[in-house]
Amino acid sequence: MKVAEEKRKLRETTRANTSPLCTGDRQRREEAQSLRGAESGFRGVLHVAAICLVILLAVIFVTLVIRSMVSLKVFGLAFLFNRTWDPVNNQFGALPFLVGTLATSFLALILALPFSLAISLFLGEYLRDGAVPSFLRSAVELLAGIPSVVYGFWGLFVLAPIVRSFQTRFDLTPYGVGILTASLVLAIMIIPYAASLGREVIQLVPQDLKEAALSLGATRFEVVKNVVLPHARSGIMAGAVLALGRALGETMAVTMVIGNANLIPRSPFSPANTMASVIANQFAEATGDVYVSSLIQIALWLFVVTAVVNIIGRHILKRFVVEP
Repeated sequence: MKVAEEKRKLRETTRANTSPLCTGDRQRREEAQSLRGAESGFRGVLHVAAICLVILLAVIFVTLVIRSMVSLKVFGLAFLFNRTWDPVNNQFGALPFLVGTLATSFLALILALPFSLAISLFLGEYLRDGAVPSFLRSAVELLAGIPSVVYGFWGLFVLAPIVRSFQTRFDLTPYGVGILTASLVLAIMIIPYAASLGREVIQLVPQDLKEAALSLGATRFEVVKNVVLPHARSGIMAGAVLALGRALGETMAVTMVIGNANLIPRSPFSPANTMASVIANQFAEATGDVYVSSLIQIALWLFVVTAVVNIIGRHILKRFVVEP
């Protein structure tokens, strides 16, 4: 009897394990386990990519420090505040190039922000669909794809004569090239970065909020001012920071229109140099360890300045984030 009872229980257990319900539960468990495995693998790939990026930045920084060690030993931190750049007498200072870099980049950002914000609002809020906005979006994206040397030639042969005529009319030294010309070219180059990101975040503003404001009697301008811009300001600021980072490192276009003067600019119309432009102009002809090391140290400080500006931009960006 006991043997028969055990056989019966075994058959019932077997039938229960092979029932469709139990099979479905087992399949779901297997699928969940496979999904968890895929998710953990994807997370591992992301961790490896992040670690590789940090290692790459560290390697670049360490390489620049090692290659600029000669000038660091000769000039120390005074290199950053010295105004003299005299390769003949081995006297080097980066202050004129630091001032030129910051002046052109921030002036370009100031000039570009109104236009980028207007493009973002027009394409993201007022005119989203149709042939015209599609053409405008393509034109804005095309500006980001034009090579910088093309911008440089345009600035040199078209924009510089216009600036020179303006300087002549107001009794200024008619250089044509200088801080203002370089900033105008940079402003045109960075508009697509700020405008594209701004348009995307403006399109992500919840439609319910805008409709609620309109239903309460708000005008279209009031909706944009009190609803759209506050919710999209974090993305707009992110676009501005991205555009500023693009402007800080631009080389070829700025080199062609800034005037390449190793002096601290006294006005927006004065010729100057940036950190990137002086490296592009003089690295090929640099002779001597101190000269080459000084140029590499300028690249090191450009790396540091770009990192500091981006860190400050991220902290500013956090203050503009709309709390849910």
